[in-house]
Amino acid sequence: MSRYEADPAAVKALVTPERVHRDVYTSPEIFRLEMEHLFANTWVYVGHASQIPNPGDYLSTEVGNQPVLASRHKDGSIHVLHNRCPHKGTKIVSEACGNTGFVFRCPYHAWLFKTDGALHAIPYHRGYQDTDLMTSEAATGLPRVGAFKVYRDFIFARLAKEGVDFETFFGDSLSSIDNMVDRSPAGKLVLEGAPLRYMHPCNWKMLVENQTDTCHPMVAHESSAGTAVSVWEREQAKGGKKPMAVEVYAPFMAPYDFFEKMGLRVWPNGHGHTGVTTSIHADYSAVPGYFDQMVAAYGEERAKAILGENRHNTCYFPNIMVKGPIQTLRVFKPIAADRTLVESYTFRLVDAPDMLFERTLMYNRLINAPTSIVGHDDLEMYERAQLGLHSDGYEWVNIQRLYKPGEAEDVTDTAGGTSERQMRNQFHAWVKYMTMSMTPEGADLQEAAE
Repeated sequence: MSRYEADPAAVKALVTPERVHRDVYTSPEIFRLEMEHLFANTWVYVGHASQIPNPGDYLSTEVGNQPVLASRHKDGSIHVLHNRCPHKGTKIVSEACGNTGFVFRCPYHAWLFKTDGALHAIPYHRGYQDTDLMTSEAATGLPRVGAFKVYRDFIFARLAKEGVDFETFFGDSLSSIDNMVDRSPAGKLVLEGAPLRYMHPCNWKMLVENQTDTCHPMVAHESSAGTAVSVWEREQAKGGKKPMAVEVYAPFMAPYDFFEKMGLRVWPNGHGHTGVTTSIHADYSAVPGYFDQMVAAYGEERAKAILGENRHNTCYFPNIMVKGPIQTLRVFKPIAADRTLVESYTFRLVDAPDMLFERTLMYNRLINAPTSIVGHDDLEMYERAQLGLHSDGYEWVNIQRLYKPGEAEDVTDTAGGTSERQMRNQFHAWVKYMTMSMTPEGADLQEAAE
């Protein structure tokens, strides 16, 4: 029996300023509605332009549970299309990436489509004489997503044909992407290599929340990063330079006071980041020659401003996190109410020293890999939380740390670094975009938001 279908009031009741009902994480119906509404109404990360540099290149992924592809057309333009033939619905490509040449060819009946999605040819076309095929939707080619935008080579798409525009949705939060790109002396990133990828037995929102949870590192990671730090403290007495790996994981054991002073910022529409004043990435060893390259590219004042901005984790609602100082991006792909695929990507700063990319790769392996030192601590916590939420002892999840009654919503604001303000911010956006298109009244809200 449906509890939430076409009932935005019931969905809104799942979230209060101080707590969230467990159904948000455990209900298959809520998960289905997220796929239908939330992931259709928001701007979702698709990929990076450097993955498809040449005409005919493509990448395939999902927006929610909808298969999509991004392609590079012969004129250099990028297009985002539903990965579905308009004939029988067959997926056009099944590989994660590749080059299709000048056309996509459906593997079922060999319908051909240009790399901008337009219909190119149909085998034995005379079988459609005296029909209205050429005036039907099938003749329009591969279905296009509602809207897409390429921002500094980051590709985002909105499935819904109408809704909040890209600039309104992201606003000032795009400054985190700007900072990551500007760390290249050439102002350009290249995504390098395949992502590290592994499955998590939990709801996707748990992973998103954890990116700005600064009260868990010194607890959950004590057995991993804490042990590694203890070993280094013993060994450093022998002399020698601190290894890059120790620089990467030692800050995870910083005390509460460090994370509180680090600060947190929220932006409208569910975006936010930790690391307003400093972060765990602020004290890495200098890379020889890098600052001089940045000064030559930007001038000394601008170079200092770029490199002095050491944001920790920036969450872009609904489901990615970027880490500017270390040039990584994580995508939290929803598979089921209790299953999430995590993909962790690394970027090279164009024209920057190779040592920076070495650090990026090391960080990704140590923290985000299936074989990581730190990531499995989080994995165990997610799994325990997903199982624990089925307990009938209590139906609600608490998110009121540093909450003050009357806290403003959908604003740009800062808070202490241990605040759960960003979690509350995300759930405010969750309600907004979940209910935006659930009823005719929601459709009116959608129009008003444009």
